[in-house]
Amino acid sequence: MPQASTIEAISPETAHASKVLTDTSPPLASARQGGLDLEARLDRDTVWLIMRRNGDGGLALRMPVFSDDAKPRVLKVAGALLALECKGTLGTAHLVVTGEPFGLDQLRATLQFKPAQDLAIDWVPRDLVPFNARGEAQATTGNIEAHQRKMNTGLLYFTLQEPAFGKVLYLQNLTALNDYFNATGSNPGEAVTGRWPDLGYQLPRNPETERAVLPKGQDLTLYDTILSVRGYPQTGETDSAWQFLDMLGAVYHSLNPPEPGYHDWVNRAQRTVADLESAPDTRIRHYGHTYFHPYTASEYPDSMVQLSIASALLDWGQWNKEEHPLVREIVAGLGKFYDPKLKTLRRYLPNVGEDKNANAVDSWYLYHPMLNLSNLALAGNEKARELFLDSIEFGIKAAHHFEYKWPIMYDVTDFSVITDVAEADDRGQTDVGGIYAWVMLQAFELTHERRFLDEAENAIAAAQGMRFDLNYQANLTAWGAAACIRLWRITDRDEHLHQSYVYLASFFHNCQIWKSDIGLSRHWTNFLGVTCLQDAPYMAAYECFDSFAAFERYLDYVGADIIPGVKLLVNEFCRYALDRAWFFYPDALPEEALATENRNGHIDPKLNFPVEDLYPDGQKNGQVGQEIYGAGAALIYATRAFHRLDDAPFLLFCDSFVRAMHRLDSHTLNLRVDGHETTPVRLALLPLDGKGKTLQLKLWTANREELEITQVDGRYETWAPSNNSLLLSWKDEAR
Repeated sequence: MPQASTIEAISPETAHASKVLTDTSPPLASARQGGLDLEARLDRDTVWLIMRRNGDGGLALRMPVFSDDAKPRVLKVAGALLALECKGTLGTAHLVVTGEPFGLDQLRATLQFKPAQDLAIDWVPRDLVPFNARGEAQATTGNIEAHQRKMNTGLLYFTLQEPAFGKVLYLQNLTALNDYFNATGSNPGEAVTGRWPDLGYQLPRNPETERAVLPKGQDLTLYDTILSVRGYPQTGETDSAWQFLDMLGAVYHSLNPPEPGYHDWVNRAQRTVADLESAPDTRIRHYGHTYFHPYTASEYPDSMVQLSIASALLDWGQWNKEEHPLVREIVAGLGKFYDPKLKTLRRYLPNVGEDKNANAVDSWYLYHPMLNLSNLALAGNEKARELFLDSIEFGIKAAHHFEYKWPIMYDVTDFSVITDVAEADDRGQTDVGGIYAWVMLQAFELTHERRFLDEAENAIAAAQGMRFDLNYQANLTAWGAAACIRLWRITDRDEHLHQSYVYLASFFHNCQIWKSDIGLSRHWTNFLGVTCLQDAPYMAAYECFDSFAAFERYLDYVGADIIPGVKLLVNEFCRYALDRAWFFYPDALPEEALATENRNGHIDPKLNFPVEDLYPDGQKNGQVGQEIYGAGAALIYATRAFHRLDDAPFLLFCDSFVRAMHRLDSHTLNLRVDGHETTPVRLALLPLDGKGKTLQLKLWTANREELEITQVDGRYETWAPSNNSLLLSWKDEAR
């Protein structure tokens, strides 16, 4: 359990809070939500929302109204617990507080402000103050388990221990604050954090002027605060993780999820494959074999790149019911990466340039090629099987040497450490054990040797105690969650299910559960994107689709034995990936949104490969480069979201995973779609080219409700209930 935060110093503003929190005069307004007593007060230029449990203290939100002469007026707002207007010489503020309708300890406080003149803000205190029964913030104790990282979700997850208030998930709905960020030239990077007891959100300022100027007459949302409280806090690592996921799932719909868009991933995949086949900037010849560059006409071929593309092409071939010849072409050249002395796949070919350290390897880079090699092996590719089993012992040797706790980079010849820890957090690659465990489970499936299962369990056990610091790289964390759930299904040991929640909590801690419209970012979506590294400023194309693939496997194994918040969040990540990932492609972005200076290679908008980096703060995208190694993205999304039916005149699209399809007759289909009951899924039928037919369709839910189907841009589309069985019938008529 994390140690309680100690108070080294307290701000004057928080010290002053005691005066407000001990005020016994009648409040401006009061209400009750669940087990919390609420009251609103105005003190000088600040409005306070005070929350107490049984008179023993609690939490207070303080929000500026800026005018010392502000006059309050109680408002009646439909559905609100309480509402106030505070009008002064500098402007008018409106506070509206609403509660979760079931009666949980969960509420939302939104403050809007309209300046009467241009108003410059140099500094305001953080908005959240814990206090005891005597109204003292400095006498409280608690521990902060997670806070906002860079531009990720504006959250704070903590326990207020003294007084015994409970576990708290605090969120600032950053989507609602876009107008403020654009008006002031600011962004919400690390805006939600704090040192006990000065907690919460601090209005960000323009980094150049170090102030925020609110324009006269513009009505701006300054705060959109969501609080969820659990009176019985969980303290153990796995229990705290599931409580975080449960609370995050409970408030998810309050974060205004946008409608995910539809994109033609099949067409994108077809164009990607054509570019892999023929674009000269993608390929190079060595030793009589074809190899792919990592970036457009840039960087030396490496084993991870070749196998990532080969594995995605394998799926594409299975979807098309015809193996793609590029798979054989890639596999034919893999042997040159194999070092018979070390008995492992090397990162680079033997003829790599002297500007590279041929012996240096990132810890995760040893195992990711093995993951995709195992996919080929399990599909029946004998050469891949041979290479995988020839390399696996070295992977185990490395794990044993580092005792399942890997550094950032080491020398593959002797395991000497080149870079021990990352500068950002003074830790190594903390989640490599997750992808290692998945690779071991692949080996177990191939060989049925118990030792591989033991290796997977050892790696997962070694990661215990990392809590919210587990995530190093998003896709590795996602594969770790999938490995835990697979171990649980194999061993029937519940601790593996529970440990999967630790991986997921760390993953979603690093997500952006908000839609940015800051500057150029209005042209793409970042909603539910995950930063590629724990300290990265951007979402990365490869980590996005690799996490999608891992979560598909997680949901494959988990079945019904999962807390609702996890089912919601994992499914929603995958649904929004189908929309968000589209904007990694240069032709989906306006020209002014693409970087003209690239760290690797160059960007060619005519090529169907994603840029590596997409930013939530409006920076230009593709600063790192255009990923050929991310070519598999379109193939993975196409083969998971689009479904072929024999002799049917259409493709079926669903933005949630389809778990079962059963043909009742030539024109009737029974199918079951995954997802969480609160999120309808987009279901579409795409008439196949050249059929020359229109479709007459009927679609029923399991409770015999007929769904309306409309035509949109040439496809037939509806919104269907998630986690439901559907019955579809069709007739095709000549046009």
